[in-house]
Amino acid sequence: MDVGVIGVGTMGRNHVRVYSELKTVNHLGVCDMNAEAAATIGKQHGATVYPSVEELLRHVDGVSICVPTPFHAKVAGQVFAAKKHTFIEKPICATAAEARTLMTGAPKGITIGVGHIERFNPIVAEIKKIVTKPLYIEMKRHNPASARVTGSSVVEDLMIHDIDIIINVFFPNPCHIYSVGNADLCSVLMECGGVPVALSASRKASKKIRMIYIEEEDFTVEGDFMSQEVTIYRKPGRYQFENERYVQENIIEKVMVNKVEPLKVELATFIDCAQKHIPFPVTPEQAIRNLVVSEQIRAGFMPKAPV
Repeated sequence: MDVGVIGVGTMGRNHVRVYSELKTVNHLGVCDMNAEAAATIGKQHGATVYPSVEELLRHVDGVSICVPTPFHAKVAGQVFAAKKHTFIEKPICATAAEARTLMTGAPKGITIGVGHIERFNPIVAEIKKIVTKPLYIEMKRHNPASARVTGSSVVEDLMIHDIDIIINVFFPNPCHIYSVGNADLCSVLMECGGVPVALSASRKASKKIRMIYIEEEDFTVEGDFMSQEVTIYRKPGRYQFENERYVQENIIEKVMVNKVEPLKVELATFIDCAQKHIPFPVTPEQAIRNLVVSEQIRAGFMPKAPV
């Protein structure tokens, strides 16, 4: 399949690298408003550089859209008009309303996917196999400040990954969402089918954290998205005091996880779906729901008028 990457910023460069490594890619093209950046990444990975989106679309079967979020709708509209398979990095658009409008122009017969990459992290599938009746879920996604992020809050930038997993893997109908925060920090408590779910995200951290923690009646599961490790803590066989110290004996299990690069799995899946003309696992409808929940969360910590 012939593919292209529109936008060669941080994420776009990763898409170019991964596509250049996939055997299912025959021809790779790139384009960016920054011609020098496009030329550099094209030379590095053997990709053809095109001077415009229109020219790129004449030479490919599908594209990754990796431009800044405010431009997703415009660029995706161009790709839709050319009837090419479309992969849009998250979030699908700047707002849910904009995304709904965009999708009214989506042509039939093409595969459209959205880049919620953590869905392809192998720990998600492993944890899904283990967890049956969760009593409590907590997810943390904390980051140091990054110059690459412009025009979006921490909710759309970081927390949306965890929102996607909660509402599309574990619970389809979150309700009673309570949130506090600002553009760079956010804490959320939501009820999902009677289960409390706590999410937090930060762009002010000194330590990078990507974790999920789930309690069930008989065990607790911890997962690390970065190390791709899953640990199960079984209820202790006994509790006791030793030398005025409280001691418990836990059974700790390390889950065997087949570690992979999630982006490589994600883009290989996109190509496979496009070639077979089947839906991508992360659909535009799911991506729009992620944005709807993100907007509900942000509305919770908007400045309130004095009472």
